[in-house]
Amino acid sequence: MSTTTDLTTRATGAPAGAAAPAKSRRRGEPSRAGAALTHTVLGLAALIAVFPVLWIFYISLGPDKTDYLHPGQIAGKASFANFSKVLGQTDFLTWFGNSLIVAGGTALFGVLIAASTGYAVSRMKFPGLRPLMWSLLATQMFPIAVLIVPMYYIMASLNLLDSYGGLILVYSTTTVPYCAWLLKGYFDTIPTEIDEAGRVDGLSPFGTFWRLILPLARPGLAVAAFYSFLTAWAEVPFASTFMLSSDKYTLAVGLTTFVSQYESQWNLMAATAVLIAIPVTALFYLVQKNLVTGLTAGAAKS
Repeated sequence: MSTTTDLTTRATGAPAGAAAPAKSRRRGEPSRAGAALTHTVLGLAALIAVFPVLWIFYISLGPDKTDYLHPGQIAGKASFANFSKVLGQTDFLTWFGNSLIVAGGTALFGVLIAASTGYAVSRMKFPGLRPLMWSLLATQMFPIAVLIVPMYYIMASLNLLDSYGGLILVYSTTTVPYCAWLLKGYFDTIPTEIDEAGRVDGLSPFGTFWRLILPLARPGLAVAAFYSFLTAWAEVPFASTFMLSSDKYTLAVGLTTFVSQYESQWNLMAATAVLIAIPVTALFYLVQKNLVTGLTAGAAKS
C-alpha cells in the first residue's frame, strides 16, 4: 500500500489525498461572470432590436383600426383578417410588383455600374483617381431634401417622371457610390496575378473582369446587391415625388395611402408592413453567408 502511495506522489508531484489544483484561466479567456454579463447584454440588445417587429406583428392581428390604442384587448380577438383585406381589397399586389421591378432593376443596374467603377479604381491608375473616389463619398453627404428639387427638374427635362427607369436611375445615384467603395475594397483582396493570367490567355481587360474577377467577387456582389435592393425597397421620398400615378406606387408609398386627413387605418398599415418585410427577410436568409464574407473581406486592407 505504501509503495502505491509513493508511486502516486512521484507521478503527480503532490501528496496522496491532496485536492487537485484548480484549473487556471488562460490569458484572454473571459471569466464566468464576464461571459454571463456579455450574454446578458447581447440578449437585451437582441430583445430591443426584435421588439418593434414583434409589436407591429401583434398590432396587425387586431381587427379594428383603433385596437392599437388598447393592445391588451387584441389577444382575445386576434385574427388574420387584416392580411386578407390588404391582399384582397387593396392594390397591394400592384405595389408589390412595382417594388419588385424597381428594387430588382436598381440592384442589377447599380451593381453593374458599381462593380465596374470599383474594379477600375482598384486595378487602374489614372489622373483624377483620388478626386473621383472623394467625389463618390461627397455625394453621400447631401440629404434627400436637398436633392429632390434638382432631381425633379432633371427628370422632368428628360421625360422620366412617373417611369420605372427614371426611379431606378435615381436610386442608382444613391447606391452606386457606396457600393463602388465597398467593391473596391473587395477587389483589392483578389490577387493581381489573376488579371495577369487572363491577359496571358488573350483576354481583354473587360473579358478578364467579366470572366475571372466577377465570379471570385460573388460575396462582395451579394452585399452590394442586397444593399441596393433594400434601399429601393424601403425608400419613400423619391418614390412619392417621382411616381405620379397610383398604379406606379411602390409598397412604401402605397403604405402611406392608409393615412388620410380624416382617419388612419393603423391595423392595415401594420399588416402591410409585415408583408413588406417578408421578402427582404427571405432574401437576407438566402444571402446571409455571402453578406458576412463580403462585409469582412476588405477590412484588412486600406
